[in-house]
Amino acid sequence: MRQFLTTLLVVWTAACIATYVYSQQQNIPSWIALAVLPAFLVEIALYLGIGFAAVRRAFDGLGSKPFRAALLAASAVIPYLIESTLLGTFSVSSFFLLLAMVSAASFWYVWISRGMPADLLFLVLLGAVYLTKSFDQIYGQPAPHVALGILGRLMWIRVAIMAILSLRSVEKDSRFGFVPTAREWGVGALHYLYFLPVGVALGYALRFASFRLPGFEWWRIVLLAIGTFLAFLWVVGLAEEFFFRGFLQRLLARGFHSEVLGLIAASIIFGLVHLPFRQFPNWRFAIVAGAAGIFYGLAFLKANSVRASMVTHALLVTTWRVFFVS
Repeated sequence: MRQFLTTLLVVWTAACIATYVYSQQQNIPSWIALAVLPAFLVEIALYLGIGFAAVRRAFDGLGSKPFRAALLAASAVIPYLIESTLLGTFSVSSFFLLLAMVSAASFWYVWISRGMPADLLFLVLLGAVYLTKSFDQIYGQPAPHVALGILGRLMWIRVAIMAILSLRSVEKDSRFGFVPTAREWGVGALHYLYFLPVGVALGYALRFASFRLPGFEWWRIVLLAIGTFLAFLWVVGLAEEFFFRGFLQRLLARGFHSEVLGLIAASIIFGLVHLPFRQFPNWRFAIVAGAAGIFYGLAFLKANSVRASMVTHALLVTTWRVFFVS
């Protein structure tokens, strides 16, 4: 728990500094920045908590499954209440829509018996809500360059992960967290290198992406690469690898009684959910994503850890975002 509190203090400090710098650069009124910051600090604390085993164990010890589900649902609406109250944008209809969505996710494994149909439907619910972009409408945009939908997306990720880990009780099967071990770094980096020639060949064959060097100073490239890598490692990579590899791939492998079939099926589904990217249907991106999913899944199997596939995922997306245009 001490490690979590120390990390939280560091991240909170960085968030306050980043808020000040960003608000100055984008000419965001100070009152808006100060109104939004508390909601982000609360969400950051709740989001960080899912990555620490000590915090998850403390949550598991708070009481019965219905009580923990109620706590999870309540925690989900707190950042919205903070920012909407301080900004004066609170909407009763938005609040109840948000409450309905988070209650469905939080109480899923309280109301419905666990099993493959329930698990698959839960993942469908998660994806449907995420892809509708409802959070952008609920949280709003009080000023240009202040899109608060990210609060909802972070909330949705952590609520779903805690529902699976705590309420469905798969904690014992999961090697999950923010910081990979040395072995997980190695496995993740190795599978990134395995995929790199495959990805480049696919990108050119499908006319999905072409190589280009960023047109600015080397140190800006380094900062861009580091920022992109950490963002995808701890948000997008963490979420997608947990749901698709740590949960879906394992679930399908057990259903098919085959790790290979589980890997292939999860990778196909992973590719298909990328069809709406930028335009629908984006078959090029779906094919590349599905192929990448094979290597993410192999990294996961090799290390038996979501953190290894997170590394592969983050390295690949960073390379694409920094050095390729699509």
